Amino acid sequence: MDDLYREIIIEHYKNPGYRGKLDPHDFSFADSNPLCGDHIEVTLRVGAGGVISEAAFDGHGCAISQASADLLLESIIGKSLDEVKQLTKQDLLDLIGLDLGPVRLKCALLSLKVLKAGVYGLGAASDDLVD
Repeated sequence: MDDLYREIIIEHYKNPGYRGKLDPHDFSFADSNPLCGDHIEVTLRVGAGGVISEAAFDGHGCAISQASADLLLESIIGKSLDEVKQLTKQDLLDLIGLDLGPVRLKCALLSLKVLKAGVYGLGAASDDLVD
């Protein structure tokens, strides 16, 4: 099963469906992982009822950080901002489907941290957002 998830990660890394920047956008936030230098910026458009209609990410980094951003944004289209605020790190890890060590875990969770900081309108992202 790990091979299937590895293939999914590689596919989302090489051919991300949500890479780019939305202009105009309703929400935007960016942050980096100081341990490895991965960087993610997320932009969102929100429609009626606070439902996410479009999402994009830009940045650079390892396959895990970039693929997890793509998988995460794919999963939030059509969800409300309140639903996004309720996402947990386990939700994202379930999408990724691989057991990750502590360093790779930070890479994988960067996109969730950035997304939630943007949705909450915070001035700085905190690891507490992904617990």
